[in-house]
Amino acid sequence: MEEPGFWDNPEQSAAVVQESKKLKTTIERYEALCSDREDMLTLIEIGEEENDADLVSEIQENLESFEKEFEALRIETLLCGEYDRENAILTLHAGAGGTESCDWASMLCRMFQRYAEKQGFQVEMLDFLDGDEAGLKSVTLQVNGLNAYGYMKSEHGVHRLVRISPFNAAGKRQTSFVSCDVMPDIQADVDVEIDEDDIRIDTYRSSGAGGQHINKTSSAIRITHFPTGIVVQCQNERSQHMNKDKAMQMLKAKLYLLKQQEQREKASGIRGEVKDNGWGSQIRSYVMQPYTMVKDHRTNTEVSNVQGVLDGNIEPFINAYLAWISTGGA
Repeated sequence: MEEPGFWDNPEQSAAVVQESKKLKTTIERYEALCSDREDMLTLIEIGEEENDADLVSEIQENLESFEKEFEALRIETLLCGEYDRENAILTLHAGAGGTESCDWASMLCRMFQRYAEKQGFQVEMLDFLDGDEAGLKSVTLQVNGLNAYGYMKSEHGVHRLVRISPFNAAGKRQTSFVSCDVMPDIQADVDVEIDEDDIRIDTYRSSGAGGQHINKTSSAIRITHFPTGIVVQCQNERSQHMNKDKAMQMLKAKLYLLKQQEQREKASGIRGEVKDNGWGSQIRSYVMQPYTMVKDHRTNTEVSNVQGVLDGNIEPFINAYLAWISTGGA
């Protein structure tokens, strides 16, 4: 009996086909840039020979399009991390600020969903907990797509909002905080051993409205890892068993990344700083009053169009972050 060949493994063959398509697309984009460059040089020569000022605007338009595509392709070359190609799992937790922070968490959730849609990624909501009055106390999203983690890892940290609160009758300016945890959806069975005595598995009823199954059985799963304090939750799968498997996968991925971080810190002789979900710990500030500005405190990238950012236009911050860590900034 013949042993199964490489192409008999659906997962391996699918991975090869996906990689092949990605490389083909990258080559085609590079060749298109080369062609666009030659076209612009030709237009410049024609404009100079014929002294045709009307070509200036056309060349400028082509140049802006060229620079945008060139930058996008350049940024992709920075996605060389071990898990950059994987899907991403984002968890938002409302911090200091009460109802205001819960509303801020829902705004950030929408921002990440809009960004993912623009990138052609698929988004699943794995778990959520509504706020007491409005918004979300916590929410976990899985963003599916090639290089999703590579792009979205820039959002890991505390996000700060400053605005006139819609929940304050006096119209006072309020500051709110939401922490964002980002990890890759590691599909492989990572080398992490979990002692059953170190975890507690709780079941609870899924949140949300409607459906024959939802809210009627305790199918949602919460796993607490005592040594690290890590808590993972999942309620989106079809059964309690599937929710448990997904939550365990998330826990293993978090513990694996934590182990890697500790090894890096030990090797470099530094200890990572623990960030609180509040004042002085933010990676990015979104200011809506008394002026409008979004500023990333790691890269000093600033964008004045706050509403555009909240509508999912976070590429300037992601690109700046990837360039920053490529030069040893993180």
